[in-house]
Amino acid sequence: MKRDWIQRWSLYVPNKVAINEYETGRSVTYKQLDTLGRRIGAWLKSMGIEKGARVAVLAENCLEYFFLYAAALKTGIILVPFNFRFAAREINHLLSDSLPSLVIAQEKFQPMLEECEAYRAVPNKISLTDFTSITYPHRDQTFAVGEVLDEPELFDHDPIFILYTSGTTGFPKGALYTHGMMFWNALNTALRLNLTEHDRTVVFLPLFHTGAWNVFATPFLYFGASFCLMKNFHADNVLAAVEAQKMTVIMGVPTTLKMMASSASFATADLSSVRYAIVGGEPMPLPLIEMWHERGIAIRQGFGMTEVGPNLFSLHQDDATRKIGSIGLPNFYVETRVVDDDDNDVLPDEHGNRSGELLIRGPMTTIGYWNNPKATMEALRGGWFHTGDIVRQDSEGYFFVVDRKKNMYISGGENVYPAEVEKFLFTHDAIADVAIIGVADEKWGEVGKAFIVIKAGYTLSEEDVLAYCRQGLAKYKIPKYVEFLPELPKNDTGKINRLALKRGE
Repeated sequence: MKRDWIQRWSLYVPNKVAINEYETGRSVTYKQLDTLGRRIGAWLKSMGIEKGARVAVLAENCLEYFFLYAAALKTGIILVPFNFRFAAREINHLLSDSLPSLVIAQEKFQPMLEECEAYRAVPNKISLTDFTSITYPHRDQTFAVGEVLDEPELFDHDPIFILYTSGTTGFPKGALYTHGMMFWNALNTALRLNLTEHDRTVVFLPLFHTGAWNVFATPFLYFGASFCLMKNFHADNVLAAVEAQKMTVIMGVPTTLKMMASSASFATADLSSVRYAIVGGEPMPLPLIEMWHERGIAIRQGFGMTEVGPNLFSLHQDDATRKIGSIGLPNFYVETRVVDDDDNDVLPDEHGNRSGELLIRGPMTTIGYWNNPKATMEALRGGWFHTGDIVRQDSEGYFFVVDRKKNMYISGGENVYPAEVEKFLFTHDAIADVAIIGVADEKWGEVGKAFIVIKAGYTLSEEDVLAYCRQGLAKYKIPKYVEFLPELPKNDTGKINRLALKRGE
C-alpha cells in the first residue's frame, strides 16, 4: 500500500511549514518537501540508486535528512544514518556491513571517513554542502516543480531505515525499520498521546537514533504536524524554541530534562503552551518530576526499543507520581508477554513481585537485523521479540522494568554494552583481563567503570587506557573510571562476578 505521507499533506496543506531548522532559520513546507522528494528521487535514479539501495548519511541533525526521507517514501531507498560519535573503526564496520551505494558526509567528518578502508569501495560520495546545493534552493530561488518520477510499489515489509543499535557482543547490529513499522508506530503514538496536525515540538536527539526519527518526527509528519529541528541539544536553545514557537509537547531523556531544569532560563521561560513532556530511556527521578510539575509541565514516562515501535508503553501524566518508576501500559497495537528462561508465561501476582523477560509482538515489530540471520532468529524466536528486559506487573496491570537480562547500562540516554567495550580493550597488548560495569553519575545517569588486570611484565596507567579507548570507541562508550586489580572476582562457574565489582568486593 502506498503511504507517501508527505505527498498527501502537500495536497491538503501545501503552504504549511513542516520543519524549521533552529540554527539556520531554513524551513520547508509540505509542498516543498514533496517537491524535494521527487527531485532527489530523480537524481538518485540517474546514478542507478533505486529501491533497496542504501544511502548512508554521516552528519549532525539537518533538514537534508528529511529531504532524503521524503525521497525514500517515493523511491524505496533505505536510509542508513551513521552515528557521528563513533570512532573510525566503528564507522568502517557500518560501511562494510551496510554496503551503501551513496555516502553523504558533513565536511567535519570527512577526515574520519578517509581513515576507513571500506569507504574507498563506496561507488558514490558527496559532501553535505554539495548535496544541499543541488537540492535546497538559495534564498533568491524558488522551489521548481519536481521531476516526474516513476515510483515503485512499496510494501509494509520494505525497509526505510537501517538503524544501528549497540550489541551485547562485538559491533552494532543494523535493525531493519520498515514502512509498516513506521505506520503502526505513528498510530500507536497518536492514539496514546492525542497528537493532531495542530501539534508542534522540537527534535534535538541525534538522527542516528530511533528516538529522534520515530518518537515524534515521523508520527508528526504522518499527522501533518510541525516541528523544529536542532543541530544538537542545548538547554537554553530548547527552552527559547519552546517559548517562541509555542510547542505543545516535548520529548527528552532524564539527562536532557535535568539540564533544562538546571538552566537559568527554566524559571522564566513561557512554557504555558506545553501539554506534557515525554521522558524515555530510563526512569525519571521523583525530584526532577516535581521540578517540572512546579513549572506546570506534566510528565509522561515512556518506554520503547529501536526494533519494536519504538513507542511501546506510556505512563499517563496523571500517574506520574502515583506510579513512579513505572513505564505504564502497552500502547494500542502492542501485545506483551512476561516469560521465564524457558519462555513459559509468568503471571502477575497480587503484589507485583513476579518478574520475567518482556516479550513484544505486533505490526510495529522489526523483520530482523540486516545481514544477521543468527541475531534475527534469536530475537524473534517463537514469533515474539525478546527484549532482554526483565519486568513485573502490579495488580493494576502497570509494567515496571526491574533489570536488564542483557548486560547493559544507559549513559545520557545511550545504551552501552560492556561486552563491546571489553572486546575492544582486550586488543591492548598489556591487558590480561577486563570487566566494565555501569556506575551512577549525577550528570549522565550512569557511566562506565573499567576493572583491568595487567599482564605480567607490562605497565599501564589510567590515562593509557583512556587514550587507547579514544582511538577506537565512541566518546559515550569510554569508561569514566579505571581501576586496576590483581585479578577479577569470579563466581562458582568461573564467570566474572559483576555484582561483586558493583559492591566493591
